[in-house]
Amino acid sequence: MQKTLGKFLLTVVGLVLLTSATQAFIVSVDAHNEECFFENVEGGSKFGVTYEVIEGGFLDVDIRITGPENHEMHKSEKESSGKYAFVAPTKGVYTVCFNNERSSMTPKLVMFSIDVGDAPQRAPGAPGEEEVGHTKLEDMIRELSGTLTSVKHEQEYMHVRDKIHRSVNESTNSRVVLWSTFEALVLVLMTVGQVYYLKRFFEVKRVV
Repeated sequence: MQKTLGKFLLTVVGLVLLTSATQAFIVSVDAHNEECFFENVEGGSKFGVTYEVIEGGFLDVDIRITGPENHEMHKSEKESSGKYAFVAPTKGVYTVCFNNERSSMTPKLVMFSIDVGDAPQRAPGAPGEEEVGHTKLEDMIRELSGTLTSVKHEQEYMHVRDKIHRSVNESTNSRVVLWSTFEALVLVLMTVGQVYYLKRFFEVKRVV
């Protein structure tokens, strides 16, 4: 019983550490350029990519995911954000490329994360009842770990969006204040000019 409980706790701790190790990265993709990232994945592992363009031009970028032997797993063009996941069919190096060749001069800032799950492990032979229970429990924990990772990524993206929107709002507010100040100065100058003109118009000139 203690051995079973110890194995369960080790599984939970391992999955929690795996979830905590997942981080989001930010890369700048220059115009007419492509940035690629590589990940060594075991066969049967879950491979996921989440990305969002947070700055630059029309906030769009091309993405391409390829597997071993340059086998294309996913490709999309002019996307602002997306999430794509699949089970790696074979062991090897998987490549994620962000392409900004469509842009003439504007670089794109892309926030992304690559999630790689553990390869499924099954003991040889027919599993016993206790082993089946552990397997189902581990699968449920892995599913929960993946859900927590997705929630974490969504929170990071929401934080980035909040910073971008706040920056846009502050910039807009400052422009509105400057324009209002300029309009007020123009109105004051026009008022002074009109008063001066009317005063001269009604002024009586005396001939000595």
